[in-house]
Amino acid sequence: MTLRVPEPGKAEYRMVVRPEHLSSPGVAHGGVLAGLLDAVLGAAALTLAFTAGELVSTVEFKINYLHPVRLGDELRAVAQVDHAGKSLVVSSGVIYRQAADDDTNATAVAQGMGTFNRYPAGKRLGELTGQLAAEPL
Repeated sequence: MTLRVPEPGKAEYRMVVRPEHLSSPGVAHGGVLAGLLDAVLGAAALTLAFTAGELVSTVEFKINYLHPVRLGDELRAVAQVDHAGKSLVVSSGVIYRQAADDDTNATAVAQGMGTFNRYPAGKRLGELTGQLAAEPL
């Protein structure tokens, strides 16, 4: 899975569905999509909270499954912050099934939203900042 942050308040993850992601023969487990969507929603929220010395954790999460996802499908999950308050951040996002190397020809397979609690990172912020700087996203 690869992460891209095009700008503060937005995030994008990409992944390919592999055999370990399947539940039924050839179809990805819904938990894989839920995990991917929760991750990208949280990453979008974190882009705003982290600059204020804060981290985020999921308070509430909702997903709608629109189409099945199959072995070998390339997925692109995108999210944006819809509201950034003092203690909560709300993000929404969509997971797309990509056509090979074509971002313009994609089908939405799931959509959802999440609410995230902002909390002080404390002493770990410096440690996390160093870790993020050392690892390319």
